[in-house]
Amino acid sequence: QVQLVESGGGLVQAGGSLRLSCAASGRTFSSSAMGWFRQAPGKERELVAAIRWSGTVLYYTDSVKGRFTISVDNAKNTVYLQMNNLKPEDTAGYYCNSRAPTYSWGQGTQVTVSS
Repeated sequence: QVQLVESGGGLVQAGGSLRLSCAASGRTFSSSAMGWFRQAPGKERELVAAIRWSGTVLYYTDSVKGRFTISVDNAKNTVYLQMNNLKPEDTAGYYCNSRAPTYSWGQGTQVTVSS
């Protein structure tokens, strides 16, 4: 019903930047907010940032405050995550999803930050 496609990940050096995109297709009208999540090996999935489709930012996890910026483009049904000053601890698979309801997870996009 809803497809989520993440893109924009890659390998960067510490201090570098990436811009992730999450394109949502299908019937997304039931979703009022979207989030970016990440999961590194051996760790729980973590909510990184959340935003309403209206553009109101709801949340940033403490470790990314001041470095990451979440945004949306309603016309394109797309959520972005601008990541600046990346650190090795940001290395993870990054995924987007609705906060409620939760859609089927996409494949994510890998972010690897080298030191």
